[in-house]
Amino acid sequence: MTDQTAKKCKKVLRNNEYYSFQAELDYLYRASKEGRSFKNLMRYICCQQNVELAYRRIKRNKGSRTSGTNKNTIDDIAKLGTDKLVAYVKTRLDNYKPHSVRRVMIPKDNGKERPLGIPTIEDRLIQQCILQILEPICEAKFHKHSYGFRPNRKTHNAIARFSYLVYHAKLEYVVDIDIKGFFDNVNHAKLIKQMWSLGIRDKNLLSIISKLLKAPIVGEGVPKKGTPQGGILSPLLSNIVLNELDWWISNQWETFPTRHPYKGSGDKYQALKRSSNLKEMYLVRYADDFKILCRNRKDAEKIKIAIEDWLKQRLKLETSPEKSKITNLRKHYSEFLGFKLKIEERPDRNVVISHMTDKAKKKVIDKLRTRIRNVKSNKQEVVKLNSAIRGMHNYYCTATRVSEDFWEIYYILLPTLKHITKSNGKKGPPQSAYQLKRYGGYKVRRFTVGDMIIDPISAVKFTVPRGFNQDICNYTDRGRELIHRKICKLEYIFEYLSENPLPDESAEFNDNVISKISAQRGRCSVSKKQLTIEDITPYRIKKDGGDGYRNIIVISKDIYGLIMEKDISNIQKMVQKLESDRLWNKKVRDKTNKYRELVGNAII
Repeated sequence: MTDQTAKKCKKVLRNNEYYSFQAELDYLYRASKEGRSFKNLMRYICCQQNVELAYRRIKRNKGSRTSGTNKNTIDDIAKLGTDKLVAYVKTRLDNYKPHSVRRVMIPKDNGKERPLGIPTIEDRLIQQCILQILEPICEAKFHKHSYGFRPNRKTHNAIARFSYLVYHAKLEYVVDIDIKGFFDNVNHAKLIKQMWSLGIRDKNLLSIISKLLKAPIVGEGVPKKGTPQGGILSPLLSNIVLNELDWWISNQWETFPTRHPYKGSGDKYQALKRSSNLKEMYLVRYADDFKILCRNRKDAEKIKIAIEDWLKQRLKLETSPEKSKITNLRKHYSEFLGFKLKIEERPDRNVVISHMTDKAKKKVIDKLRTRIRNVKSNKQEVVKLNSAIRGMHNYYCTATRVSEDFWEIYYILLPTLKHITKSNGKKGPPQSAYQLKRYGGYKVRRFTVGDMIIDPISAVKFTVPRGFNQDICNYTDRGRELIHRKICKLEYIFEYLSENPLPDESAEFNDNVISKISAQRGRCSVSKKQLTIEDITPYRIKKDGGDGYRNIIVISKDIYGLIMEKDISNIQKMVQKLESDRLWNKKVRDKTNKYRELVGNAII
């Protein structure tokens, strides 16, 4: 999977449980669902478990070593220790004054630049503390067809919803509304009112968020509007702003309240068509990119005018007349999240076809050409190239004509491949376990660097995008069960490891880890526990034994800790935990002792 939300969901749940904080988050979600208000959220934000959890999350983030205006990084706050860190957060929030924000300009594909604000690491910690408490409250109130910047959701869910409405509901007109500089033009006063209406009524917290929004930007001064891109809280705040739009559009048709209780939504919609003048419309939104699908042009024109006026009057947001438009899907493509979709007429039934957008193709070609030029004889660069190819395949595979698009990309890159790499026709060195599993059925030309095979660029097939299961949720028992079930699948683990090779290890080591996971069927070599991404720990049997297949096993974090631990009391606690999970017996003990002896530790 290409989007990072899906890859992090397991870590989020494990961290919540590790710090015994899941029950509190579940309560906030449940209470918000029931419509309660929250007037004392600061006690949750400042509690020790929440601060420890926030520290753990930002520590794992790659940006934790990016400094703000005070030059501090995660290493500086790590020195404080737990008690001092919790005390620091409480003291700062008693009379909060945000540090200044460092401004960085990020190049865009169109040659322009996007402003990015980098808060200090201390302010990022505070924002993470606030986010963890606000998220369950807001998740309970957000519209179900908003997919951007939310736990467990991804772009493919939005594409699936769009395709469903066109194919099954036969909606042929799309209204596109482009908001001018959305993130830079959010009205601060309106945002605070929206948070109040969601039940967030802790005045102290609202004051802190107001101050965060007005944190001075170096070289620019105090912002009067907008949510700073780069801040940890910004994605959630942007969803709060547009949640009001989601529900306003939804209540015009999809969730319009009726006096009579209908058995199904189909019966309700038929009744609305017969007895009302309401315009049929359905929303699909990903961040500030949203589509409204409707049945005819007349309705589409009225809907477009109404939404543009509503955005201006209610949210104080201007729209772009040049980019806002109405598209007839029978005649033209509609672009959404790097895909372009259209209706293709067939004798029996019309279907939805989709391609990569021209902009997306160019971006892929440019990125892969740069990666190919970097490989030469460097194996680590081959790993990065393969990771990029697999990530692109995983993202764009939900386009029905993805195979055509990547054949075109392949032929454009063919001269570069021939120049930089060695071509072996359909022969050459053996493929890795992952390559055999994923690309073994393709009879394509192979390109190699040394003894490593480059993944075939053209080898990708259409995969039907999955709609989002609305039962999936971080804050319910049922929702967590569905998440755990999904991410324990072996295919998911293969995908993740291939796209995220261990940066400090050799290409051979990373390749053999995937092979071992396959051979062990995704289970710990010692305890036979079913491994998840968070739990996977590659281990060299002998330190000086090299990176070969026979010297590598994959074990769980619990077993690794038990192999390396020297303190007897800690060992006893670890064994008790394994016993409670029914993962400890004589066979497991003997295997653990074998590896303990190899590292010079006493047997248990």
